[in-house]
Amino acid sequence: AIADAFTTKEGSSSSSSNNNSNNNNSNNMLKSPNRSKSGKVVFSEAEFNKQQELIFQLQNEIAEKDAKILELNKNVPETVFRKHELAPVTHMITDKGRTETKIGTRGSLCTANVLESLEGDIDRSEGHDIAKKFLKTFQNPVEYAAYLQSPDFASDIVAVAEEVREIYEKESKCIYLASPCYVFGDIHGNLEDLHFFSDNVWKLGIDLTAGHFLFLGDYVDRGLNCLECVAYLFGLKLLYPHKIFMLRGNHETRDVNGWEDHYGDRSFLYQCKDRFGVELGELVWEEVNQTFDRLPLAGIIDHEIFCIHGGIPRLVEGTTNELEAINSVPKVAGVMPAYKHETLWTKQIAADCIWSDPASDYQENQLNKNGFGESSRGGGAVCFGNKAIDNFLARNQLSYIIRAHEAHAHGVAVSKGARVFTVFSTSKDHRQGSQAMAGCILIDFDKIQVINRSPKYRNKYVHRRTSISLNDLSEEEIENRVKLGLIRFSVADADYYNMKASMMEEDDTDGTNVKVENQRVSFGNK
Repeated sequence: AIADAFTTKEGSSSSSSNNNSNNNNSNNMLKSPNRSKSGKVVFSEAEFNKQQELIFQLQNEIAEKDAKILELNKNVPETVFRKHELAPVTHMITDKGRTETKIGTRGSLCTANVLESLEGDIDRSEGHDIAKKFLKTFQNPVEYAAYLQSPDFASDIVAVAEEVREIYEKESKCIYLASPCYVFGDIHGNLEDLHFFSDNVWKLGIDLTAGHFLFLGDYVDRGLNCLECVAYLFGLKLLYPHKIFMLRGNHETRDVNGWEDHYGDRSFLYQCKDRFGVELGELVWEEVNQTFDRLPLAGIIDHEIFCIHGGIPRLVEGTTNELEAINSVPKVAGVMPAYKHETLWTKQIAADCIWSDPASDYQENQLNKNGFGESSRGGGAVCFGNKAIDNFLARNQLSYIIRAHEAHAHGVAVSKGARVFTVFSTSKDHRQGSQAMAGCILIDFDKIQVINRSPKYRNKYVHRRTSISLNDLSEEEIENRVKLGLIRFSVADADYYNMKASMMEEDDTDGTNVKVENQRVSFGNK
């Protein structure tokens, strides 16, 4: 419209416009045209060209502003429409825990009928009831010590594993989550540190804590409470499938968690057989591994933060990016050992996801053109360097990588130009010293925050053998807690009992020393 108003040069005519405004700034507004006695608009060629220049300038400014507005709109979070169902219960919080009662109402009979009907919509299965029992057991393992050593616990694990398996099989190999989201690293059968997170991060329960919870794998081996940790996490997944998510680690494979010769009594297979007998124990081990075969390999938070157990996989032929490659892994994958339907490529992708590590400064100089090289772990594992990270983040439009897989005394470590976070959520069984911390990461919209357990934090149920809290327990009670991993033997404990045994040997000459010597050896083995 502006251009149409100024299309006549000097000596030509056009219809006058009534939209001309007073202008005090000749640099930013169009100059008012000269008019002849008859009212026609008259321009010299120079004026005409100048007006055209200003028009083009205004059009470019408008285009730039439109582009900026479009870009701003892209960054505005979309409002997702959700259907919210009312839970017909009240959660009563006391100093002894939490109970559920029917929601109270002073409304009409109609309101009462609606609340009553909601109760019938809840899908309750046998597995749900068992999962709730697992949660109670986790909160007070001492009270359920007999149950935890019984065949009933074995059959309950199998039942829950079968039900939760169906949930995992429906999830893609790379899942997408929104913040807020808590991210946890290796657990390794450490009931004590898992209790710390339960008591402090989701104190009111997973269901009453805002956000998602993402575990990055390695739930078994090394620690003494692998069965309790697996039962608890599977129970949470069955009860709250849209709140808790579990990725697969290298210890969620049969070749690793069945390696009794290497891990001894810290092996998951050993603990299953030791707790339930060989036949039933092997059944529990296989059923849990059947569920592990279906776990996702990766997760992405807010379309920006890539989460994995080990690290980024190498790009394979036939895929345009690593995320596509991860999703090409079969829904059911054994990996180590693999099923017949798994290809060489899908095995490589899965192995890279659960085994790889960031390259050290020394290794950076030994990587190939794509930024990958041989890992110090051996066995075909790879490490990834800065170039691989640059390519991966750019190709998939991501900003950060959060991984687990490596022990760190500080719980969380940052590397590779503050782009790679390594989170470790167990402070025990990895030779990190008595001051090691267990950590987790909170992704809270635009912030990444670290939460650590201080070495001074006192837990409720797992104690050192020399703790005075055990003085009133009988030998049988102590032995039962030892079997469940609720009593730990440290180097300090061994020194104490060896010193005590030596003192008794010196004072005893009537044969009691034989019994003491046996006791000393027993403690050493523990």
